[in-house]
Amino acid sequence: MQAVKEKERKPGVSETVLREGKYLTFVLCGEEYGIEILKVREIIGIMNITPVPQTPGYMKGVINLRGKVIPVVDLRLKFGFQEVEHTKETCIIVVEVMNKLTGILVDTVSEVLDVRGQDLEPAPHLGDGINTEIFLGMAKIKNKVKILLDIDKILGTEEINMVESLMSIG
Repeated sequence: MQAVKEKERKPGVSETVLREGKYLTFVLCGEEYGIEILKVREIIGIMNITPVPQTPGYMKGVINLRGKVIPVVDLRLKFGFQEVEHTKETCIIVVEVMNKLTGILVDTVSEVLDVRGQDLEPAPHLGDGINTEIFLGMAKIKNKVKILLDIDKILGTEEINMVESLMSIG
């Protein structure tokens, strides 16, 4: 697989680092998002998720994946979107962040895209109080915009600490 390369920043461009490379795209609320393919460990269909008490609402619980207990975060809820019933297309993308595996629940997986530097733009300024650090940039492909996410920032320190706590329970 091609490694994700950082694109040189131009003066005046947002502090967001633009990265070209391969991205796994998925859908949430009808919009397409992408995460670096190198962060993805596997994609699995929806399975039984065991709720864990005293965790935030977006932390759906844990799954047992071949003997490993993996926490699952519902990205819809994490982003403040409305929760919906799972469909046959709902799936869990298992990602590795800071050497920890975490599942992210998405509406459906689309494809693996090869994003070139000329297809990338920094995330626009969305106003004060809106955290744009979670965006790697915007990819313009086939007249559509795909929002590239920084999964390390989305599943930041708070979630990793929660994952470590959940792992120490067993």
